[in-house]
Amino acid sequence: MANFNDEQQIKLTSSLREREEEELVKTLASTQYRIPYIDLTKIMVENIALSIVPESFSRSFGIVPFALKGKELSIGLQSPERKEVVQFLEILKSKGYILDLYMVSSSSVKKVLERYEEISSAERVKAGSLDISAEVLSQKINEIKTIQDVEFQIQKNNDNSQTHRITNILEIIFAGAISLGVSDVHIEPEEGNTIIRFRLDGVLHNVITIDHQTYWLINSRIKLLSGMKLTKGRAQDGRFSIFIDGSEISMRTSIMPGAFGEGVVMRILNPKSIEVELEDLGIEEKLFKIINREIEKPNGMILITGPTGSGKTTTLYSFLRRIKSEENKVITIEDPIEYHLSGITQTQTNSSKEYDFAAGLRAALRHDPDVVMVGEIRDSETAIIAVESSLTGHLVFSTLHTNNAAGVIPRLIDLSVNPKTLSSALSIAIGQRLVRKICPYCKKQRDITEEEKKVIDSVLINAENDGKDIKAYNIDKNQTLKLYQAVGCEKCNGVGYKGRIGIFEAVVADETMQELMPQNPSETEIRKAAKKQGILDMKEDGIIKALKGVTSIEEVKSVVDIYEDIDYI
Repeated sequence: MANFNDEQQIKLTSSLREREEEELVKTLASTQYRIPYIDLTKIMVENIALSIVPESFSRSFGIVPFALKGKELSIGLQSPERKEVVQFLEILKSKGYILDLYMVSSSSVKKVLERYEEISSAERVKAGSLDISAEVLSQKINEIKTIQDVEFQIQKNNDNSQTHRITNILEIIFAGAISLGVSDVHIEPEEGNTIIRFRLDGVLHNVITIDHQTYWLINSRIKLLSGMKLTKGRAQDGRFSIFIDGSEISMRTSIMPGAFGEGVVMRILNPKSIEVELEDLGIEEKLFKIINREIEKPNGMILITGPTGSGKTTTLYSFLRRIKSEENKVITIEDPIEYHLSGITQTQTNSSKEYDFAAGLRAALRHDPDVVMVGEIRDSETAIIAVESSLTGHLVFSTLHTNNAAGVIPRLIDLSVNPKTLSSALSIAIGQRLVRKICPYCKKQRDITEEEKKVIDSVLINAENDGKDIKAYNIDKNQTLKLYQAVGCEKCNGVGYKGRIGIFEAVVADETMQELMPQNPSETEIRKAAKKQGILDMKEDGIIKALKGVTSIEEVKSVVDIYEDIDYI
């Protein structure tokens, strides 16, 4: 006898109906209405977009806004030709909105209406609590100078039972992060309490410990600001923006469930953090001249390699700022667009629309660019198209994940790039890391230990044996060498470091390298050939910066293996 599970059958039937409706809407979008189709159940709905269309209008006529960028408003429609819908769209246009219209199903409309309900519920419970005042933020930014200032102001507001306590605490967190140049804010619930930490110059610092009740209120507020669901125990991503003095600072938010609550990380994308000129990156003089020469060429491929957080994006943007002009068309394909640059065309990958780096690069080449920046070469198709682009008169910038500059060539060959083609396309591969700069106000000179002396002497001798002029960097290994240590003062938050700088190496595709590439060389063979180019490697660059008091030897050790190729023991 057959067994029927009614509940399971109902779910299956419902799922089939939803799929059928999606297919029908997709067909109507392309054949009858001639507008794109979108499935809003798979993307994030932005709170700021919902504020443009009244909830009652969305419910009555199936008009669902889901994204807003400046005055460009993305709207999903169930009945594009309905009279009330057409009239409302004209009203939006008269207010200066640029409309991107999409066809959506009832499932998509339902998701947006649920988002309206979540926000309405939150506003009823916490009246006015969704507002983050730009004016208050600007005032607090001027007041906060140290991490201790952030702790003091949060503690003062945390002890207060006023209605807007959570909003005030968030304003202090955001203002402190922006004022101090923090890259990430971490909110980490533990067994008895929750720790708020700032990542400053690549290192996490504890700011304050708060109770769980306050944490959950902050958690809910961040979710609302970021366009996330208030549901607990699920991983979510979102974003929101803060406008201060006419500048937009984007906040990328990630929620991850844990043993004692949900961990929150907010990445702060402040445009000022990438406003670094090429001269200020820390590139030594010889390599600087080579890079400057290569980025001014009309074609070629320049690749930057390094781990996540090594400053590759900042370096790429400094290249773009250097070369952009009225005569050049520059197009970028990024994932995501973290910073907006005027004077260039920036596009963002979108997996739901099958717009990845390869598709973006193909599309960009049809727009007659002079320069193309690809956020990252991840696959064979992107690698091959990038190489071909550089051979057809384009200057291509991109990044690659390898341990060093010498690893770029084997990696590209592994990605099915023809070695003979690569030898004509590649201009230069650059490896980089970031180290913290010692605070100039409190740094202290110290003697070198015996072990450090052996390592430094060995590195400098090897560099000279490779034909590198160490004396050109005002370093004389025959004199008594000194290192510097971080002390800590008020100006550097007691850390001893303030700001970061790059240490670099490069492999130039010169005649020797071009002859080597078709032989499918190993990384070791490339490194050996590159030594004769006279460019410092990251280990040598880091040690020279440590000897000159720019950074500490401890910082250099934290990002490169200074003992590599040394057999002094």
